[in-house]
Amino acid sequence: MDLIRLTGIERVFHLGDSVVHALSRLDVAIEAGEYVAIMGPSGSGKSTLLNLLGLLDRPDAGSYYLEGRDVTTLTPDEQAAVRSQRIGFVFQSFHLVPRLTAAENVALPMMLAGIPAAQRAQRVTQALKDFGLDQRAGHRPDQLSGGQRQRVAIARATIMQPAVLLADEPTGNLDRATGDDVIHLLEALNERGMTLIIVTHDPKIGSRARRQLMMEDGLLRHDSARPSAAVAET
Repeated sequence: MDLIRLTGIERVFHLGDSVVHALSRLDVAIEAGEYVAIMGPSGSGKSTLLNLLGLLDRPDAGSYYLEGRDVTTLTPDEQAAVRSQRIGFVFQSFHLVPRLTAAENVALPMMLAGIPAAQRAQRVTQALKDFGLDQRAGHRPDQLSGGQRQRVAIARATIMQPAVLLADEPTGNLDRATGDDVIHLLEALNERGMTLIIVTHDPKIGSRARRQLMMEDGLLRHDSARPSAAVAET
């Protein structure tokens, strides 16, 4: 069974008198454990697609099945529960809470999910150790390097053991060497079985994924897993 299945997805934005088809006639299936790069020029629909996959946005038409469940039919509260338990996010700008320490940032999803304090502490300690951050547990984000902040963000994104990890330009604010370290870290998670979907404009990063989805003008123009499946022109 597919982990993710999108059928007939449409997303339309109304900007003044203009109608923008951010996503059109999108059909995609992603299996558990895949490593996928969503690529394309600015305005191609890749970030809109990621927001839909992360239940941060709803399509105007079509269905999104996650682990066999049509999550487009859920209430906002139900979607929030799925998002907190089954979907991890890593952003270009880290999105850490400035006043919280590294350990407190990593613990935040478990706190919101009502996991007991003792269990939270144990899992945070192990996560910080796994990500090489055990000496930075008490540091706030402004006391960490960019690479350390992104590792805290990845630890936070994976602490609930989600079904899929979504990474939006995860190296965009990092130098090349630090960015490579972050990509290797994400790939190591994928090698251990976590489904990884990365949005990137960097062809070098995109080429590392085992599957590339090329977006343009809201359409899926090329899927490396189905190279013969041409997308019709609008």
